[in-house]
Amino acid sequence: MEVFYASLLCLFVSIIFFFLNLLFYKTKPSGGGGAPLPPGKTGWPVIGESLTFLSTGWKGHPEKFIFDRMVKYSSHVFKTHLLGEPAAVFCGASGNKFLFSNENKLVQAWWPSSVDKIFPSSTQTSSKEEAIKMRKMLPHFLKPEALHRYVGIMDHIAQRHFADGWDNKTEVVVFPLAKNYTFWLACRLFVSIEDPNQVDKFAEPFNLLASGLISIPIDLPGTPFNKGIKASNFVRKELVAIIKQRKIDLAEGKASPTQDILSHMLLTSDEDGKFMDELGIADKILGLLIGGHDTASSACTFIVKYLAELPEIYEGVYNEQMEIAQSKAPGELLNWDDLQKMKYSWNVACEVLRLAPPLQGAFREAIADFAYNGFSIPKGWKLYWSANSTHKNPDFFPEPQKFDPSRFEGSGPAPYTFVPFGGGPRMCPGKEYARLEILVFMHHLVKRFKWEKIIPDEKIVVDPMPIPAKGLPVRLFPHKA
Repeated sequence: MEVFYASLLCLFVSIIFFFLNLLFYKTKPSGGGGAPLPPGKTGWPVIGESLTFLSTGWKGHPEKFIFDRMVKYSSHVFKTHLLGEPAAVFCGASGNKFLFSNENKLVQAWWPSSVDKIFPSSTQTSSKEEAIKMRKMLPHFLKPEALHRYVGIMDHIAQRHFADGWDNKTEVVVFPLAKNYTFWLACRLFVSIEDPNQVDKFAEPFNLLASGLISIPIDLPGTPFNKGIKASNFVRKELVAIIKQRKIDLAEGKASPTQDILSHMLLTSDEDGKFMDELGIADKILGLLIGGHDTASSACTFIVKYLAELPEIYEGVYNEQMEIAQSKAPGELLNWDDLQKMKYSWNVACEVLRLAPPLQGAFREAIADFAYNGFSIPKGWKLYWSANSTHKNPDFFPEPQKFDPSRFEGSGPAPYTFVPFGGGPRMCPGKEYARLEILVFMHHLVKRFKWEKIIPDEKIVVDPMPIPAKGLPVRLFPHKA
């Protein structure tokens, strides 16, 4: 029923796009010195190929849309029509390299204007401009010496998380628990919220907000998009109250200038010497809290899935983690050096990210006419790169469906083939942060339990991240003390 409802909404929105295109959009025949457009088709006059693109994800095989067209049209680039826009899909390592290397030269980040309704900027700038500002600020918060400090905090939160949500349970549903873990960490490290009750107060609005982001943008009462807008307004109001209190605490010496990214934002000026206002900071914290937990929770869930299915892989992770656990004194927290020893565990996590990338791909927009691989790409076209065009491609990963952590030993995969965090100037700035939270999760998980899937053939839905349809219920078997 949900898929049917989404399909009707998609059809309705596409009709609107169709008539807007008739009024305002005139397709250019070419944009690269007379070269032809990429091969492909634009689908139905009204809905393009959006439904096919989305439905392959709903069925759990988003790569099918990409590979079917790579075989039929071109293994390098093909044209289509997605989300009401003419689009080209860039494929393979060469396509990834081209898009990642030409950021802000030939292409720029793009997402639908509906995102600005969920993330309204108090400064009247677009979400894209706000994201650029945020990327300039994040390196200070995510530099190595800062990350070293976070390991102990992550370990402390993980201990509390597993004690509350996993210990003394015979069965659990993994995905909601993984979301709780990563959201709790984000709340603690970004705004110093550690009280589980206060975290829970934010959790449900954030779930509604995240659902609104990936919904059809129909702002009518009761729709996911409408609920997302309301949730965004609620969270921003709560964040402004936290920001006001933090300003008081900083002035009175009750808070540290370096305790989290909120303090950093309050005390850091831009290149013109201007400080962000409260609503501007709330905007950015809101985006960080979404980005800081959503994708990692998907990764943690699929680690549980694959370790349940592959006992020999579980044993390798267990042995590595227990060697580290046994080296610690009672009550001693994990530290940076401990995580550097988790080489096999991280190889396993990387193979999970290859097979079930939380970020399936992303859109760019052509900011100039250019030619690629002999084909013309007109200015204004939307450009999509797909992680699966390399991750599940035998040209880059032999036997791509086989789970093989050894792919990541030594120098690892070839450049631009393993792209769960994107690449180039827009490489996810939180990549190392995600590595830490995933490894800490794995440490506490295997140290406590073995487990089995309750639904052996549970369906995977990709919308837009991969998620087990029932949340991955598992039966826990605690290790004997």
